[in-house]
Amino acid sequence: MTLTRRQLLKASLSVSLAAAIPLPLLNAWAAEPAQANTLSLAIHSKEGPHRLDVEVAETVSQRQRGLMGREHLPETRGMLFRFESEQPAGNAFWMYRTLIPLDIAFIDGEGRIVAINTMPPCESTTPRECPSYPAGVPYHAALEVNAGYFAERGIQVGDCVSVPALAGFCRPE
Repeated sequence: MTLTRRQLLKASLSVSLAAAIPLPLLNAWAAEPAQANTLSLAIHSKEGPHRLDVEVAETVSQRQRGLMGREHLPETRGMLFRFESEQPAGNAFWMYRTLIPLDIAFIDGEGRIVAINTMPPCESTTPRECPSYPAGVPYHAALEVNAGYFAERGIQVGDCVSVPALAGFCRPE
């Protein structure tokens, strides 16, 4: 097969650009899954279990990206942010480049919801102009769903979140 000069130029530019990317960054991109894993979970409240399929954000990159850029989130979907260790009460989430309003439930190490916030999208193109939403209490995980989801189902602080594939089951108090 004979390559044209244009094809050779494109190929050499691609190789040159790839060589210019620092190896640790290239390895991080290669190691990072294109999409987060998906798990089923249940939120146990007085009104019964509410089942969701959630993407799991457990790497720094996945947590930073979150639900940015999404124009729609199906009603029974969400994103679960898992952390290796307990997060301080002041650690917060923000809505920079997030297009849909969200509810966030902060979850303790026992699977209990310890705080709930509603987060409207930030329309600013400047990150520092977007408000942040701290839990106000220590937490181990956070669950983002469409805004209004928790209120519509009577889900509140003290209710329990179980992920059967990870941690078994829990019951509402």
